[in-house]
Amino acid sequence: MKKKLGYGLLAGLVAAAVAGGLEWSGLSARWEHVMSDWCARALARPSAATEQVKLVLVDQASLDWASRNLGWSWPWPREAYAVIIQHLQRQGARVVALDVLFTEPSAYGVADDEALGAAMGGGGAVVAAVFLGRQADQATTWPEGLAARGLAIEGLEGWLESRPAAVAELTLPGAAFPVPEVAGQAAWLGNTSETPDGDGVFRRAAPFRLFDGRAVASLGMAGWLAGLEQEGVAAVIGDDGLEAAGRRIPLDGRGRMIVKYRGPSGTHEAFSAAGMIQAEMRILEGGEPAGGVNVSGCHVVFGFSAPGLKDLRPTPMGGDYPGPEIYATVLDNLLAGDFMRDAPPWAVRLWLVALALVAGVAAAAARNAWQSALAALGLLVLPTLAGFAAWLPGVVLPMAGPTAGVGMALLGGAMVNFVLEGRQKMFIKGAFKHYLSPVVIEQIMRDPGSLKLGGERRELSIFFSDLEGFSAISERLGPEELTALLNDYLTDMTDIILEEGGTLDKYEGDAIIAFWNAPLAQEDHAARAVRAAVRCQQKLAERQTEFAARAGTELKMRIGLNTGPVVVGNMGSHQRFDYTVLGDAANLASRLEGANKALGTYLMIAESTWQATGGLFPGRELGELTVVGRKTPVRVFEATGLEGVPGRESDRAFADALALARAGRWAEAAEAFGALADDAAATTYAKRCRELADRGAAAWDGIWNLTEK
Repeated sequence: MKKKLGYGLLAGLVAAAVAGGLEWSGLSARWEHVMSDWCARALARPSAATEQVKLVLVDQASLDWASRNLGWSWPWPREAYAVIIQHLQRQGARVVALDVLFTEPSAYGVADDEALGAAMGGGGAVVAAVFLGRQADQATTWPEGLAARGLAIEGLEGWLESRPAAVAELTLPGAAFPVPEVAGQAAWLGNTSETPDGDGVFRRAAPFRLFDGRAVASLGMAGWLAGLEQEGVAAVIGDDGLEAAGRRIPLDGRGRMIVKYRGPSGTHEAFSAAGMIQAEMRILEGGEPAGGVNVSGCHVVFGFSAPGLKDLRPTPMGGDYPGPEIYATVLDNLLAGDFMRDAPPWAVRLWLVALALVAGVAAAAARNAWQSALAALGLLVLPTLAGFAAWLPGVVLPMAGPTAGVGMALLGGAMVNFVLEGRQKMFIKGAFKHYLSPVVIEQIMRDPGSLKLGGERRELSIFFSDLEGFSAISERLGPEELTALLNDYLTDMTDIILEEGGTLDKYEGDAIIAFWNAPLAQEDHAARAVRAAVRCQQKLAERQTEFAARAGTELKMRIGLNTGPVVVGNMGSHQRFDYTVLGDAANLASRLEGANKALGTYLMIAESTWQATGGLFPGRELGELTVVGRKTPVRVFEATGLEGVPGRESDRAFADALALARAGRWAEAAEAFGALADDAAATTYAKRCRELADRGAAAWDGIWNLTEK
């Protein structure tokens, strides 16, 4: 077992190293994305700030209404946006963030741009969009005279020096600014360029990017900062992330925050742009707007959701998530402050190694298929369960890498188990195939832990048998005939012993030594031994005619059975050993086999065995005797049939006669035994009782004292 555990640990370490390499190289990213998106969808919930973030969207219905009623084709005149801003400010919106680029002068003339600018500067905070990128036709310096509020970040230079990936991600050389009429009236400028993950899905967003030495907040970040109503916001960046206005925003190695989506598209309340225009027009005409728009004190993000306007983006929530809703979600995260953070790299590595080690050991130590299946089922789902559990308090714990590590460790551990178990099973099969039934061998191979070799004390039922007069038979037959006869006889007897779950100890010429209750425990070992003995006698009787013809005389087998404690195990030299038994109980079984000669019986069972069967078999008590080498007498019995067979009348008559002998009524006992003329044991008792009656002996203790084996 120690070797298996050692190899299991090695398999776990190798699996952890490979899984770690997959994560480091990014090869597991696709799988990780699938699992994290599943987690994000399953656990997405609105926050306390979700109701404070609203959307106004140019949807397909708005485009159709404007075309049908106002004759507007796309793009709309900027006066339309001015009307929407005026209505939102009239309704008490705290901030309006425009996810629309106004980088070219309006096709309707400069007055159109001025109308939009006037609406933006008319009251309330409006955030305009700037697009940072790498296009050659973009501006490379901050426009002169543009005094939009900025984000000062303390410690940024030092933070960037140690994070080259963040420098590459955040620093952009070009920018497309709004036209001056719009940019000059914006409270903040917010960047709308975001980089998706490698599979094109937007899971993270940069709170700021760098252009011309300035930190430019993202549209969502700018919308949050604008709502603080501060001229400038000082922020501090460090290993723990970006801290601004009382919020600490965790950042990854590329300077991005994890977007904690609140649900599918539509989670944040959205209003139609056409509805806003109509409501404001009714107010300007002196009427009342139809339906209330509750945006008082809210942050409002304006943008597009009509499919033709191409601002639908893939997110963990789905493949057609409007871009403005991403910024609305970032705003929601900043307002609520319940940010997601990546688990520390050291914790991820430790988790991966621990899981792989446990998986490798569990697979290597599994003793059977169901244990392997249980370990695989529990350990393979554990990284996912842990990932979901970690997500709840806001920690992103990788699931793909640990799952791959567990899978490889389980496979490696299973291979170790297969190789070592295979060797063990080959040893077991080779060691036991000659003296255990295939069924028992299969049980041991399924659960090698049930096998204990090397010597142990255990209660066994022991079987000794021998053929009567076999020396004369061997002298009468030639070698070939003798060998064939003995092999046929031993095969028949051995088959029965093995069928009854017995362990064949050895052959000694024509003698058979077997036992039950080792190497596997058998609660009914005594009954198995008695049943085997009766069946062996019945099988010999069935083939008696054939065997007698071949041997020139009848084959008669004497069997002795005893149950008691012995030492059992592999015994011998390092090169040659046998699985055998040692002890007084084994010696007594051998003596009882020989004691059959004294009474003329062919099956003698010690009291310990007979009592252990609980009266399962029909039979009789033969009396008491002492064998060579033992002073304590042993009560012995004889089974006369298999379980379920009714007892013989002659057995009851024998018991009555034995009672008379024990009472010292020798003449009556002799007469009773003599009535059982065909019974060798009764004949032996009758002879002894007559001798005692003739001598007028006063007593006999009924114990046969044997002087030879």
